[in-house]
Amino acid sequence: MNSTALRSFHAVAKHGGFSAAARALNISQPTLSTQVKALEQRYEVELFSRIGREVRLTPAGTELYRTTMRLHQNEVEAEDLLNSFKGLHSGSLRIAAVGPFHATDIIVALKTRHPRIDISVQFGNSRRSFERLVEYEADVGLIAEVNADPRVETVPYSTHDVVVFVNAQHPFFSRDSISVRELAGEKVVQREVGSTTRTAMETALERHDVGIDVVLDIGSREGIWKAVEQGLGIGFVADFEFVPHPNLRAIPIHDAEIRTQYFLAYLKERRASRLIRTFCDAAGVQPAPVAGDS
Repeated sequence: MNSTALRSFHAVAKHGGFSAAARALNISQPTLSTQVKALEQRYEVELFSRIGREVRLTPAGTELYRTTMRLHQNEVEAEDLLNSFKGLHSGSLRIAAVGPFHATDIIVALKTRHPRIDISVQFGNSRRSFERLVEYEADVGLIAEVNADPRVETVPYSTHDVVVFVNAQHPFFSRDSISVRELAGEKVVQREVGSTTRTAMETALERHDVGIDVVLDIGSREGIWKAVEQGLGIGFVADFEFVPHPNLRAIPIHDAEIRTQYFLAYLKERRASRLIRTFCDAAGVQPAPVAGDS
């Protein structure tokens, strides 16, 4: 099989079109199109649906793209390995994280020790961060609790209580703590489906048979904070994520155990990756042993 044609296919799938892929590979678009077309003709398969200038992966193309993502990642790791023999601790590490708080601490530690490593971060809720990991869009994840997946190794990192936060006009603002039943009927601004903080609160409220009045779902922490500050309702947040603010205050819930646990996550097939193990080391956690380790 022609590896150049596979690389061209991968670029078109990754960049969403022939023009962008040609620019990324620094080759002409006709050359790129010819390589992909030759691949399709050789195996008598359609890899892209072409509608005008728009291209979309066919089912066969989607399956092949999953394979080329693994091939591409293996090439990257092979280069990282060879560089390590020269004493170069460099490379590119992509992180998918539920928020900036833990991620920033780990990145600072990592860059302090290994300034040559390039780091990019994508934020999203735990579900989206997990998807990025299994779809090879990220090398490591910093996620909260998710369903077990045989493809993914998860290493416990930290556990935090979920707290209520309110604005200065709310009756809870002067309280040191509240009971979970005092949340009954409260107007609430909450995160989108897939947020672990939301899931933890919904589970606790159901367990205690407490009903709330959800007035708004917002897909960002910043949106939640602004809405609560403006008095639309109260919010929920992991305690370590609450940033002091003159018009907002975090209030613990004293009679219910509502917690979120955070994990470092990576694909089991990549547990030997030098960059992934370096990331775990910077986070102060022990990755799963690699076969042959003593």
